[in-house]
Amino acid sequence: MLKIAVIVMGILLVGGFAFVIAVIAYQASNLGHDRPAATATATVPGVETALTIPEGATVTSMALDGDRLALHLKSNAGTEIAVIDLTTGKVISRIRLNANKP
Repeated sequence: MLKIAVIVMGILLVGGFAFVIAVIAYQASNLGHDRPAATATATVPGVETALTIPEGATVTSMALDGDRLALHLKSNAGTEIAVIDLTTGKVISRIRLNANKP
């Protein structure tokens, strides 16, 4: 009985490992196929986008997440974060950061 249990568990272990490898291979082969068609236009060479920032402002940092770009801007008027959709080139939102003054 113990011999049968060891053989069955060995087969389950090998089968589970093969299943995990198959899922990884399937996911890797489908990279980029789930994106909407609008995302593909953002990678076309020659597409340019202009962002107007306040005079005297500087970009202190930026972060990219998928098709969104967040810019941290610092100027004399204060600091703000601009979130830009890279597929359309439009500013989605501007977040003004106000210091908490007691």
